[in-house]
Amino acid sequence: MTERLAKFIANSGVASRRGAEDLILSGAVSVNGVVINTPVFFVNDGDKVCVNGTEIKQNEEIKLYKFHKPLNTMTTTNDPQNRKTIYDVLGDEYKNLKYIGRLDYKTTGLLLMTNNGELARQLSLPKNHIKRIYIATVKSFDNKKLDIARHGVEIDGIKYRPMKIEVIEKNKLRVTVEEGKKNEVRNVLKYVGSPVVELHRVSYGEIQLGNLEVGKISLIDRKTLDLLLNKLLLSK
Repeated sequence: MTERLAKFIANSGVASRRGAEDLILSGAVSVNGVVINTPVFFVNDGDKVCVNGTEIKQNEEIKLYKFHKPLNTMTTTNDPQNRKTIYDVLGDEYKNLKYIGRLDYKTTGLLLMTNNGELARQLSLPKNHIKRIYIATVKSFDNKKLDIARHGVEIDGIKYRPMKIEVIEKNKLRVTVEEGKKNEVRNVLKYVGSPVVELHRVSYGEIQLGNLEVGKISLIDRKTLDLLLNKLLLSK
């Protein structure tokens, strides 16, 4: 698999992504015996990457999971109010996984998790325009007011990008966002007069929640993961 050199170094745990770029620019990195001094360089499986003369290896194989987050759980490792967290639901073998973005206490549905910090960061970056789709049950709605959200709004000094909002049935909306700001869907729908009663995420990028049971976690297959990694690489 081809990937950017700085990403390879960051995934090895030697340095952060920014630190990896600094190492490259300083002349401390070589690939197959050749010093590389530009971050715009790609490595392939089997290439020998050295930092200050010492060969580095990737950490464990990148893995991505989908988790069906239950109602009334916190997306955090530790809650000061001692509320149940997602890690209280997950088995011990998943305790070291990093969550990608957050779902609030009352929001259910698809939460992606990974063992790789750089993948978690890339999947959270607004610049990558990764679509998140939610099903929102609201008290009521006015389609003309929803147009405000469809064009983007500013609330208390925070700018929210335009949302795609489709009416599914009475009091149910399909909402698509690309930014992932805190409580984005709830805040914007409340602002346009449609307070959320229930919120459920059904997809993140091309990954669907599907029929995964509440509280269960499932490994994303390698083919899907490789397609995702390649797309993120091309988007940089």
